[in-house]
Amino acid sequence: MRIAEFQKLIEDIYGAKDGSRGTAGTFMWFSEEVGELSRALRRGDRENLEEEFADVLAWLVTLASMNGVDMEAVAAAKYAGGCPRCEGTPCRCAEPTATHSS
Repeated sequence: MRIAEFQKLIEDIYGAKDGSRGTAGTFMWFSEEVGELSRALRRGDRENLEEEFADVLAWLVTLASMNGVDMEAVAAAKYAGGCPRCEGTPCRCAEPTATHSS
């Protein structure tokens, strides 16, 4: 399944609920799921880890949809040419994590 197909599927399943909750409330749910992913990573629980990754992705595309962002298009536009800063694949930037926020 492509990112755009997944984003549309989540819109179809949860769009009405998410819309009534609003961006701020939905962001709080997203943040809670990121916390659950953090716990799963620390514990090394593979089954729970997979579930939490899926949940975080679902809440992320929900927020994107609510704000008129096509996740597949923006991800491709930013990363298709490699690292947005150095254009390398793999990244050759000196900063190990700062490059992802550029």
